[in-house]
Amino acid sequence: MIKKIFRKKTIEDFSTQINEENELSRDLSLFSIVLLGIGAIVGSGIFVITGTAASQHAGPAITISFIISAIGCLFAALCYAEFVSLAPISGSAYSYSYLTMGEIFAWVLGWDLILEYALSISTVSVGWSGYFDNILSIIGINLPEYLLNPTFALTNTGLTLSGSIINLPAVFIIAVIAVIVIKGIKESSWTNTLVVLTKIIVIFLVIGFGISFINPSNWIPFIPPNTGTFGKFGLSGILTGAGVVFISYIGFDALTTLSQETKNPKRNIPIAIVLSLIVCTILYVLVSLVLTGIVNYTQLNVPAPFSLAVTEMGANFSWLNVVVNIGAIFGITSVLLVMQTGLSRIAYNISKDGLLPKLFSKISKFKTPYKTTIIVSIACMVISGLFPISFLSEMVSIGTLLAFTLVSLSVLVLRKTNPQLPRGFKVPLMPLIPILAIVICLSQMIALPVATWLRLLIWMLIGLIIYGIYGFKNSKLSKD
Repeated sequence: MIKKIFRKKTIEDFSTQINEENELSRDLSLFSIVLLGIGAIVGSGIFVITGTAASQHAGPAITISFIISAIGCLFAALCYAEFVSLAPISGSAYSYSYLTMGEIFAWVLGWDLILEYALSISTVSVGWSGYFDNILSIIGINLPEYLLNPTFALTNTGLTLSGSIINLPAVFIIAVIAVIVIKGIKESSWTNTLVVLTKIIVIFLVIGFGISFINPSNWIPFIPPNTGTFGKFGLSGILTGAGVVFISYIGFDALTTLSQETKNPKRNIPIAIVLSLIVCTILYVLVSLVLTGIVNYTQLNVPAPFSLAVTEMGANFSWLNVVVNIGAIFGITSVLLVMQTGLSRIAYNISKDGLLPKLFSKISKFKTPYKTTIIVSIACMVISGLFPISFLSEMVSIGTLLAFTLVSLSVLVLRKTNPQLPRGFKVPLMPLIPILAIVICLSQMIALPVATWLRLLIWMLIGLIIYGIYGFKNSKLSKD
């Protein structure tokens, strides 16, 4: 049995699955993929998480946190790019682990990706809710507080009841996106193109007008002194902030889940990964500098920090506040679009391998895994309605960092065990870059709160139980 849980797939297995079993439609061009990458990355990181991470962990030095995360992401992205050029399958890191380290590692990573994407969707939808509430307030509609906030609040003692019933707008937007995702990837891509262009224009408007309202005193001290608690400002706060904002970069990971719906994926996806990551990092650095320059970091722990910054610019910019809230809604919507698509494709591939029930790989007339989309969307709706954004974002970050670490490790393993395999793209400076990716990701994981680690371990334990009860005996490799 021990030997069987480490059974591996081969490149031939993936080629057969792609050529003979691909029920998905290849509609995505390089331009579409790049925009999907930017759409997935530029969203919660700029519009939501920047304020939370600055106010609770890094202060104005959140800019440094973004740069640290970007470096780690770039190294990990190069590892992803090599795998995509080798095996363009839509299972992302799950499929890569199946190829290099065996079924048990693939299942653990697949189970981790399900957590990462589900909580990412929930986190982003909570941010969407904050900006949506701002829009309603501007036009004179005020929803009751018990329908705008999650059921639970995160305090120093843990999760407690907040007094609210549910975050209704967050639940609503997930349901809307689910319908678009079920309709088809081509329609999703056109929707994404519109919202990405809109939010980039909005971001440049805020940067352009906001520069003249920067108060340099808000940057002093640029690195606030540590409070005596690890992760609360100081150098440890920068590192913890980097771990928290890591959620902002998981968009390039989502691109690999679309390999089976992309034209020439071995070429186009590696290019799209690198381009989208570079563009988004530049935007993050500029935005974090402007936000913390306009508003003191201690005041940024709000669901809509962009809107707060524009409000500080004065009444003459009330029009920009409306534009910002609309742009943020568009921007965050594009993240939800890519994340919900990615999650359904990961579950689809796990199901095709027999590790999840067959209903997760059922395809609709639109050539999309509709049952999977419905199931995961309902789960995300429940999570987003119940839990606060700070609780969710930390869990997303640790799941993402674990995935990046294992993918980087997988590249090292495969170079050693199968150096002869044809690779359209190779990670440069081997083995330095994968090792640096692993070190940076692990250091950020260590900086995250202990409670976050405990929640991850509980989730993994549940996953191992499911694998033992169902996955092991129903695995396609077992039946073959």
